[in-house]
Amino acid sequence: MNPLARKIAAVIADEGPIGLDRYWNIALFDREHGYYTSREPFGRAGDFITAPEVSQMFGELIGAWVVAAWRALGTPAPFLLVEIGPGRGTLMADMLRTIGRIAPDCMRAVAVRLVETSDRLAAVQAATLERFDLPIRRVRQVRELEATPAIIIANELFDAIAMRQFVFDGEAWRERCVTISGSGRFEFVLNRRANDLPEARVAGASPLAGAVLEWSPAREALAAELAERLALNGGAGLFIDYGHAATGFGDTLQAVHGHAFADPLDRPGECDITSHVDFAPIAAAFRDRGLAVSPVVTQGAFLLSLGLRERAEALGTPADAENRATIEAAARRLAGANKGEMGRLFKVLCASSESLSLPPFGLDAAD
Repeated sequence: MNPLARKIAAVIADEGPIGLDRYWNIALFDREHGYYTSREPFGRAGDFITAPEVSQMFGELIGAWVVAAWRALGTPAPFLLVEIGPGRGTLMADMLRTIGRIAPDCMRAVAVRLVETSDRLAAVQAATLERFDLPIRRVRQVRELEATPAIIIANELFDAIAMRQFVFDGEAWRERCVTISGSGRFEFVLNRRANDLPEARVAGASPLAGAVLEWSPAREALAAELAERLALNGGAGLFIDYGHAATGFGDTLQAVHGHAFADPLDRPGECDITSHVDFAPIAAAFRDRGLAVSPVVTQGAFLLSLGLRERAEALGTPADAENRATIEAAARRLAGANKGEMGRLFKVLCASSESLSLPPFGLDAAD
Protein backbone atom coordinates (compact mmCIF):
# COMPACT_ATOMS: atom_id res chain seq x y z
CA MET A 1 0.00 0.00 0.00
CA ASN A 2 1.12 3.54 -0.71
CA PRO A 3 0.87 6.16 2.09
CA LEU A 4 -2.60 7.36 1.09
CA ALA A 5 -3.90 3.80 0.85
CA ARG A 6 -2.68 3.19 4.38
CA LYS A 7 -4.49 6.33 5.51
CA ILE A 8 -7.76 5.20 3.92
CA ALA A 9 -7.31 1.70 5.32
CA ALA A 10 -6.97 3.17 8.80
CA VAL A 11 -10.25 5.07 8.35
CA ILE A 12 -12.03 1.88 7.25
CA ALA A 13 -10.50 -0.14 10.11
CA ASP A 14 -11.78 2.47 12.56
CA GLU A 15 -15.20 3.24 11.06
CA GLY A 16 -16.11 0.35 8.76
CA PRO A 17 -16.85 0.57 5.01
CA ILE A 18 -16.93 4.11 3.61
CA GLY A 19 -19.01 5.54 0.78
CA LEU A 20 -17.47 5.84 -2.67
CA ASP A 21 -17.77 9.62 -2.42
CA ARG A 22 -15.61 9.71 0.71
CA TYR A 23 -12.98 7.42 -0.82
CA TRP A 24 -13.04 9.61 -3.97
CA ASN A 25 -12.51 12.85 -2.03
CA ILE A 26 -9.60 11.45 -0.03
CA ALA A 27 -7.96 9.95 -3.13
CA LEU A 28 -8.18 13.18 -5.13
CA PHE A 29 -7.98 15.95 -2.55
CA ASP A 30 -6.08 14.76 0.53
CA ARG A 31 -3.87 17.72 1.45
CA GLU A 32 -0.64 15.70 1.54
CA HIS A 33 -1.07 12.79 -0.89
CA GLY A 34 -4.21 13.57 -2.95
CA TYR A 35 -4.03 13.25 -6.71
CA TYR A 36 -4.79 16.90 -7.50
CA THR A 37 -2.71 18.26 -4.64
CA SER A 38 0.45 16.25 -5.26
CA ARG A 39 0.67 15.32 -8.95
CA GLU A 40 0.75 16.91 -12.41
CA PRO A 41 -2.27 15.29 -14.12
CA PHE A 42 -2.45 17.32 -17.33
CA GLY A 43 -0.77 16.97 -20.70
CA ARG A 44 1.20 14.26 -22.39
CA ALA A 45 3.52 13.88 -19.41
CA GLY A 46 0.52 13.51 -17.10
CA ASP A 47 -2.42 11.14 -17.15
CA PHE A 48 -4.87 12.85 -19.52
CA ILE A 49 -5.18 15.70 -22.01
CA THR A 50 -8.04 18.19 -21.78
CA ALA A 51 -9.47 20.09 -24.75
CA PRO A 52 -7.43 23.28 -24.13
CA GLU A 53 -4.27 21.16 -24.25
CA VAL A 54 -5.34 19.58 -27.55
CA SER A 55 -5.32 22.89 -29.42
CA GLN A 56 -5.38 26.64 -28.91
CA MET A 57 -8.50 26.65 -31.10
CA PHE A 58 -10.63 25.47 -28.17
CA GLY A 59 -9.73 28.41 -25.95
CA GLU A 60 -9.91 30.87 -28.83
CA LEU A 61 -13.47 29.87 -29.67
CA ILE A 62 -14.51 30.00 -26.01
CA GLY A 63 -12.91 33.44 -25.76
CA ALA A 64 -14.98 34.64 -28.72
CA TRP A 65 -18.06 33.15 -27.03
CA VAL A 66 -17.27 35.13 -23.86
CA VAL A 67 -17.18 38.38 -25.86
CA ALA A 68 -20.52 37.59 -27.54
CA ALA A 69 -22.09 36.67 -24.19
CA TRP A 70 -20.75 39.84 -22.54
CA ARG A 71 -22.31 41.96 -25.25
CA ALA A 72 -25.60 40.07 -25.09
CA LEU A 73 -25.68 40.67 -21.32
CA GLY A 74 -25.41 44.44 -21.85
CA THR A 75 -21.61 44.91 -21.59
CA PRO A 76 -21.43 45.05 -17.78
CA ALA A 77 -18.31 46.81 -16.53
CA PRO A 78 -16.64 45.56 -14.55
CA PHE A 79 -17.50 41.88 -14.88
CA LEU A 80 -15.84 38.75 -13.58
CA LEU A 81 -14.46 36.20 -15.99
CA VAL A 82 -14.42 33.13 -13.76
CA GLU A 83 -12.89 29.76 -14.50
CA ILE A 84 -13.59 26.97 -12.04
CA GLY A 85 -10.89 24.31 -12.04
CA PRO A 86 -8.46 26.14 -14.36
CA GLY A 87 -5.92 23.32 -14.70
CA ARG A 88 -2.62 24.83 -15.81
CA GLY A 89 -4.24 28.08 -16.93
CA THR A 90 -4.10 27.16 -20.62
CA LEU A 91 -7.78 27.79 -21.34
CA MET A 92 -7.80 31.14 -19.55
CA ALA A 93 -4.66 32.26 -21.37
CA ASP A 94 -6.14 31.40 -24.77
CA MET A 95 -9.42 33.12 -23.88
CA LEU A 96 -7.70 36.30 -22.70
CA ARG A 97 -5.43 36.45 -25.73
CA THR A 98 -8.48 36.20 -27.99
CA ILE A 99 -10.56 38.71 -26.02
CA GLY A 100 -7.70 41.22 -26.12
CA ARG A 101 -7.36 40.81 -29.87
CA ILE A 102 -11.01 41.02 -30.92
CA ALA A 103 -12.64 43.11 -28.16
CA PRO A 104 -10.40 45.62 -26.34
CA ASP A 105 -13.51 47.12 -24.68
CA CYS A 106 -14.33 43.75 -23.14
CA MET A 107 -10.72 43.34 -22.03
CA ARG A 108 -10.85 46.67 -20.21
CA ALA A 109 -13.95 45.55 -18.31
CA VAL A 110 -12.73 42.10 -17.24
CA ALA A 111 -11.53 41.00 -13.83
CA VAL A 112 -10.24 37.42 -13.84
CA ARG A 113 -11.06 35.04 -11.03
CA LEU A 114 -9.66 31.51 -10.79
CA VAL A 115 -11.49 29.12 -8.47
CA GLU A 116 -8.84 26.61 -7.44
CA THR A 117 -8.43 24.48 -4.31
CA SER A 118 -4.91 23.21 -5.06
CA ASP A 119 -2.03 25.49 -4.03
CA ARG A 120 0.27 23.66 -6.42
CA LEU A 121 -1.99 24.19 -9.43
CA ALA A 122 -2.67 27.79 -8.39
CA ALA A 123 1.06 28.49 -8.63
CA VAL A 124 1.17 26.98 -12.13
CA GLN A 125 -1.82 29.10 -13.20
CA ALA A 126 -0.21 32.27 -11.85
CA ALA A 127 2.94 31.60 -13.87
CA THR A 128 0.90 30.91 -17.03
CA LEU A 129 -1.08 34.15 -16.71
CA GLU A 130 1.57 36.52 -15.39
CA ARG A 131 2.03 38.09 -18.84
CA PHE A 132 -1.48 39.58 -18.76
CA ASP A 133 -1.75 43.04 -17.21
CA LEU A 134 -5.10 42.34 -15.60
CA PRO A 135 -6.66 42.07 -12.14
CA ILE A 136 -6.28 38.31 -11.65
CA ARG A 137 -7.13 36.74 -8.31
CA ARG A 138 -7.36 33.17 -7.09
CA VAL A 139 -10.12 32.09 -4.71
CA ARG A 140 -10.71 28.67 -3.19
CA GLN A 141 -14.51 28.60 -3.26
CA VAL A 142 -17.30 30.03 -5.42
CA ARG A 143 -18.72 31.80 -2.36
CA GLU A 144 -15.58 33.97 -2.21
CA LEU A 145 -16.43 35.65 -5.54
CA GLU A 146 -17.61 39.25 -5.46
CA ALA A 147 -21.29 40.06 -6.02
CA THR A 148 -20.63 41.23 -9.56
CA PRO A 149 -21.97 40.11 -12.96
CA ALA A 150 -19.94 37.13 -14.08
CA ILE A 151 -19.29 34.89 -17.02
CA ILE A 152 -18.34 31.50 -15.60
CA ILE A 153 -16.45 28.89 -17.61
CA ALA A 154 -15.96 25.33 -16.38
CA ASN A 155 -14.33 22.67 -18.54
CA GLU A 156 -14.17 19.18 -17.03
CA LEU A 157 -15.24 20.41 -13.61
CA PHE A 158 -18.22 18.29 -12.61
CA ASP A 159 -16.55 14.97 -13.50
CA ALA A 160 -13.97 15.58 -10.76
CA ILE A 161 -16.64 16.05 -8.08
CA ALA A 162 -17.43 12.92 -6.10
CA MET A 163 -20.53 10.84 -6.71
CA ARG A 164 -22.21 7.94 -4.92
CA GLN A 165 -23.24 4.60 -6.43
CA PHE A 166 -26.27 2.46 -5.62
CA VAL A 167 -27.03 -1.07 -6.76
CA PHE A 168 -30.53 -2.58 -6.97
CA ASP A 169 -30.51 -5.94 -5.20
CA GLY A 170 -33.89 -7.03 -6.60
CA GLU A 171 -35.86 -5.47 -3.75
CA ALA A 172 -34.18 -2.22 -2.75
CA TRP A 173 -31.30 0.10 -3.57
CA ARG A 174 -28.12 -0.45 -1.56
CA GLU A 175 -25.12 1.84 -1.47
CA ARG A 176 -21.83 0.62 -2.91
CA CYS A 177 -19.07 1.25 -0.38
CA VAL A 178 -15.34 0.61 -0.11
CA THR A 179 -13.90 -1.85 2.38
CA ILE A 180 -10.77 -3.99 2.83
CA SER A 181 -10.71 -7.58 1.64
CA GLY A 182 -9.19 -10.50 3.52
CA SER A 183 -6.08 -10.11 1.37
CA GLY A 184 -5.69 -6.48 2.42
CA ARG A 185 -6.86 -4.87 -0.84
CA PHE A 186 -9.66 -2.37 -1.28
CA GLU A 187 -12.88 -3.82 -2.67
CA PHE A 188 -16.50 -2.80 -3.17
CA VAL A 189 -19.26 -4.04 -0.90
CA LEU A 190 -23.01 -3.38 -0.81
CA ASN A 191 -23.20 -2.10 2.69
CA ARG A 192 -26.44 -0.37 3.53
CA ARG A 193 -29.86 0.37 2.14
CA ALA A 194 -30.09 3.77 0.50
CA ASN A 195 -32.57 5.45 2.81
CA ASP A 196 -31.46 8.93 1.70
CA LEU A 197 -31.71 8.31 -2.06
CA PRO A 198 -34.25 10.88 -3.34
CA GLU A 199 -37.46 9.32 -4.62
CA ALA A 200 -37.27 11.57 -7.67
CA ARG A 201 -34.09 9.78 -8.77
CA VAL A 202 -35.85 6.43 -9.10
CA ALA A 203 -39.52 7.36 -9.55
CA GLY A 204 -41.11 5.41 -12.39
CA ALA A 205 -38.03 3.27 -12.94
CA SER A 206 -38.21 -0.52 -13.24
CA PRO A 207 -34.61 -1.61 -12.64
CA LEU A 208 -33.40 -5.16 -12.94
CA ALA A 209 -31.34 -6.72 -10.16
CA GLY A 210 -27.79 -5.46 -10.50
CA ALA A 211 -28.74 -2.10 -12.01
CA VAL A 212 -26.39 0.72 -10.97
CA LEU A 213 -27.58 4.25 -10.24
CA GLU A 214 -25.13 7.11 -9.80
CA TRP A 215 -26.02 10.21 -7.82
CA SER A 216 -23.84 13.20 -6.94
CA PRO A 217 -25.34 15.47 -4.28
CA ALA A 218 -22.12 17.51 -4.42
CA ARG A 219 -22.47 18.22 -8.15
CA GLU A 220 -26.08 19.27 -7.68
CA ALA A 221 -25.15 21.48 -4.72
CA LEU A 222 -22.50 23.28 -6.79
CA ALA A 223 -24.98 23.79 -9.63
CA ALA A 224 -27.48 25.25 -7.15
CA GLU A 225 -24.82 27.59 -5.75
CA LEU A 226 -23.87 28.79 -9.23
CA ALA A 227 -27.54 29.21 -10.14
CA GLU A 228 -28.11 31.38 -7.09
CA ARG A 229 -25.23 33.69 -7.86
CA LEU A 230 -26.17 34.06 -11.56
CA ALA A 231 -29.77 34.80 -10.62
CA LEU A 232 -28.76 37.42 -8.04
CA ASN A 233 -25.87 39.13 -9.83
CA GLY A 234 -26.48 38.41 -13.50
CA GLY A 235 -24.27 36.69 -16.01
CA ALA A 236 -23.87 33.36 -17.76
CA GLY A 237 -22.21 30.02 -17.16
CA LEU A 238 -20.80 27.66 -19.77
CA PHE A 239 -20.20 24.10 -18.62
CA ILE A 240 -18.39 21.47 -20.68
CA ASP A 241 -17.90 17.91 -19.51
CA TYR A 242 -18.21 14.32 -20.64
CA GLY A 243 -21.44 12.62 -19.75
CA HIS A 244 -25.08 12.21 -20.73
CA ALA A 245 -28.03 14.53 -21.18
CA ALA A 246 -30.62 12.28 -19.49
CA THR A 247 -30.50 10.30 -16.25
CA GLY A 248 -30.17 6.53 -16.66
CA PHE A 249 -28.70 3.41 -15.12
CA GLY A 250 -25.09 2.35 -15.57
CA ASP A 251 -21.68 2.19 -13.95
CA THR A 252 -19.44 4.96 -15.34
CA LEU A 253 -16.82 5.05 -12.58
CA GLN A 254 -13.33 5.01 -14.04
CA ALA A 255 -9.73 5.83 -13.21
CA VAL A 256 -6.92 6.93 -15.49
CA HIS A 257 -3.17 6.61 -15.07
CA GLY A 258 -0.62 7.28 -17.78
CA HIS A 259 -3.33 7.84 -20.43
CA ALA A 260 -4.74 4.35 -19.80
CA PHE A 261 -7.63 3.03 -17.73
CA ALA A 262 -6.79 1.85 -14.23
CA ASP A 263 -8.51 0.25 -11.25
CA PRO A 264 -10.23 3.06 -9.23
CA LEU A 265 -9.35 1.24 -5.99
CA ASP A 266 -5.70 0.71 -6.86
CA ARG A 267 -3.02 3.24 -5.87
CA PRO A 268 -5.26 6.02 -4.49
CA GLY A 269 -3.66 9.41 -5.01
CA GLU A 270 -1.76 8.18 -8.06
CA CYS A 271 -4.73 7.86 -10.45
CA ASP A 272 -7.42 10.26 -11.54
CA ILE A 273 -10.95 9.16 -10.61
CA THR A 274 -13.92 10.35 -12.66
CA SER A 275 -17.39 9.41 -13.81
CA HIS A 276 -19.75 10.56 -16.51
CA VAL A 277 -21.71 13.69 -15.64
CA ASP A 278 -25.50 13.48 -15.51
CA PHE A 279 -26.46 16.87 -16.94
CA ALA A 280 -30.19 16.49 -16.22
CA PRO A 281 -30.12 17.42 -12.49
CA ILE A 282 -27.55 20.15 -13.16
CA ALA A 283 -29.81 21.74 -15.77
CA ALA A 284 -32.76 21.35 -13.38
CA ALA A 285 -30.90 23.26 -10.66
CA PHE A 286 -30.47 26.20 -13.02
CA ARG A 287 -34.08 26.11 -14.19
CA ASP A 288 -35.31 25.98 -10.59
CA ARG A 289 -33.70 29.38 -10.00
CA GLY A 290 -35.41 30.91 -13.05
CA LEU A 291 -32.40 31.02 -15.35
CA ALA A 292 -32.50 30.60 -19.10
CA VAL A 293 -31.06 27.14 -19.77
CA SER A 294 -29.85 25.88 -23.13
CA PRO A 295 -30.34 22.34 -24.36
CA VAL A 296 -27.50 19.95 -23.57
CA VAL A 297 -25.60 19.72 -26.87
CA THR A 298 -22.53 17.85 -28.03
CA GLN A 299 -19.15 19.56 -27.91
CA GLY A 300 -18.75 18.87 -31.60
CA ALA A 301 -21.94 20.71 -32.56
CA PHE A 302 -21.07 23.56 -30.23
CA LEU A 303 -17.53 24.11 -31.51
CA LEU A 304 -18.53 23.78 -35.15
CA SER A 305 -21.28 26.37 -34.62
CA LEU A 306 -18.64 28.74 -33.23
CA GLY A 307 -16.46 28.35 -36.34
CA LEU A 308 -14.01 25.55 -35.51
CA ARG A 309 -13.76 24.47 -39.13
CA GLU A 310 -13.09 28.02 -40.32
CA ARG A 311 -10.54 28.66 -37.58
CA ALA A 312 -8.68 25.46 -38.47
CA GLU A 313 -8.58 26.53 -42.10
CA ALA A 314 -7.27 29.99 -41.17
CA LEU A 315 -4.50 28.51 -39.04
CA GLY A 316 -3.67 25.84 -41.59
CA THR A 317 -3.53 27.96 -44.74
CA PRO A 318 -0.10 29.53 -44.10
CA ALA A 319 1.31 26.39 -42.44
CA ASP A 320 3.40 23.69 -44.06
CA ALA A 321 1.87 20.29 -44.78
CA GLU A 322 2.97 18.72 -41.48
CA ASN A 323 1.59 21.52 -39.30
CA ARG A 324 -1.58 21.71 -41.37
CA ALA A 325 -2.17 18.01 -40.76
CA THR A 326 -1.60 18.55 -37.02
CA ILE A 327 -4.19 21.34 -36.96
CA GLU A 328 -6.70 19.24 -38.86
CA ALA A 329 -6.15 16.29 -36.51
CA ALA A 330 -6.69 18.54 -33.48
CA ALA A 331 -9.96 19.84 -34.94
CA ARG A 332 -11.15 16.26 -35.49
CA ARG A 333 -10.23 15.29 -31.96
CA LEU A 334 -12.16 18.23 -30.52
CA ALA A 335 -15.31 17.78 -32.63
CA GLY A 336 -15.23 14.28 -34.09
CA ALA A 337 -17.50 11.41 -33.09
CA ASN A 338 -15.10 8.50 -33.56
CA LYS A 339 -13.20 6.52 -30.91
CA GLY A 340 -10.69 8.73 -29.14
CA GLU A 341 -12.45 11.92 -30.26
CA MET A 342 -14.33 14.29 -27.97
CA GLY A 343 -17.10 15.67 -30.11
CA ARG A 344 -19.92 13.31 -29.11
CA LEU A 345 -18.90 12.15 -25.63
CA PHE A 346 -18.43 15.67 -24.29
CA LYS A 347 -21.52 17.82 -23.73
CA VAL A 348 -22.12 21.55 -23.35
CA LEU A 349 -24.69 23.38 -21.24
CA CYS A 350 -25.26 27.10 -20.75
CA ALA A 351 -27.28 28.86 -18.05
CA SER A 352 -27.82 32.60 -18.12
CA SER A 353 -29.69 35.32 -16.31
CA GLU A 354 -31.31 36.06 -19.67
CA SER A 355 -31.74 34.08 -22.85
CA LEU A 356 -28.80 34.40 -25.21
CA SER A 357 -29.00 34.29 -28.99
CA LEU A 358 -25.77 32.37 -29.34
CA PRO A 359 -24.78 28.70 -29.07
CA PRO A 360 -25.53 26.39 -27.33
CA PHE A 361 -28.94 28.08 -27.37
CA GLY A 362 -30.64 27.20 -30.64
CA LEU A 363 -28.72 23.98 -31.23
CA ASP A 364 -30.29 20.52 -31.28
CA ALA A 365 -30.22 18.70 -27.97
CA ALA A 366 -27.86 15.76 -27.58
CA ASP A 367 -29.28 12.23 -27.63
